[in-house]
Amino acid sequence: MEIIRTPELETLKRLLKISPVVAILGPRQCGKTTLARQFIRLWKSKFTVFDLENPLDLQRLQEPLLALEELKGLVIIDEVQRCPELFPVLRVLVDRSKKVKYLILGSASKDLIKQSSESLAGRISYLEIGGFSLKHTTGKNLERLWIRGGFPRSYLASSEAASFRWRQDFIATFLERDIPQLGFKIPALSLRRFWSMLAHYQAQVFAASEIGKSLGISDHTAQRYLDLLSGTFMIRQLQPWYYNTKKRLIKRPKIYFRDSGILHALLSLEKKEDIFSHPKLGASWEGFILEEVIKHLKLRDEEVFFWGVHTGAELDIVFRKRGRLYGIEIKYAQAPSINPSMRSAFSELALKYLWVIYPGREGYLLNRKIKVLSANEIEKIQPI
Repeated sequence: MEIIRTPELETLKRLLKISPVVAILGPRQCGKTTLARQFIRLWKSKFTVFDLENPLDLQRLQEPLLALEELKGLVIIDEVQRCPELFPVLRVLVDRSKKVKYLILGSASKDLIKQSSESLAGRISYLEIGGFSLKHTTGKNLERLWIRGGFPRSYLASSEAASFRWRQDFIATFLERDIPQLGFKIPALSLRRFWSMLAHYQAQVFAASEIGKSLGISDHTAQRYLDLLSGTFMIRQLQPWYYNTKKRLIKRPKIYFRDSGILHALLSLEKKEDIFSHPKLGASWEGFILEEVIKHLKLRDEEVFFWGVHTGAELDIVFRKRGRLYGIEIKYAQAPSINPSMRSAFSELALKYLWVIYPGREGYLLNRKIKVLSANEIEKIQPI
């Protein structure tokens, strides 16, 4: 079964019209190559594909200028993080000819692939994708998407057991092969212990000293491990919202797994029953909905925040659109109601509107500025 990623294909088409180079970035196995293949079907001209995990293609690009300079149409280079020395060559080729477009696929963020932003400044656009989301499944099988996560092979697996096994294998491969290929010399066991401990901090403020002390590593090392997992799209560091106030604001990021299925695998939660009886049930739901909201609103990392003060008031998501501030609260509850944190958020932040997302079936108004929405109604979040 193949799910056509129509929204991403439309974005890709638009970006290639305005930029000579477009980079599709996202975690390994999230569907970047499949998206490129789907785009090729829409492409009306010649194309050439290089897969840098294929030894033959890797050998062909040992002399990159020679291999690329005569090509026409669309040139696709998959797993580009394996050959960062290609970026200066692409800059030369882009400046020589406007007739060729380059589509590069990478499994690390542009911060980790520094050469892309440095060498191709002003010539490259980025499209960041993850696994499947509610927009790809048209709202169906929400529970399945939450439990298994959005990685295509996990979501489409024949059974819960097969999905869980795929995620376990993915974690092992990521630690033992993918991280070393990026040039990081970190023992797989050490990083796995850190990653597993992060699962218990889902939806909580990151405490480097606390985690470091538990694992016998320094605060600096804990932060380095976190930044690495963030740069490979495994973890989201949600930054706090700053503003002028006399109240003591929370100033450290909150930690969320970008894929709920990977979170469940690291917590050894194989079945629905395991998740529903686990203390991290609410935190898992919060992280899952957080990612869905960010994808729906197309928010960049620097555009989405949380708000919190040390007295206890918090708001899960804060974002700005058209100069106005909006809030989103995520609740795993049967019938959410207005709570003191929501009142405090309106008072402190002067919110234009607040939405509350819950796992029920029907939305309802709490007042003229607060509305409860079902998770399947996320598309109704429309800032005005």
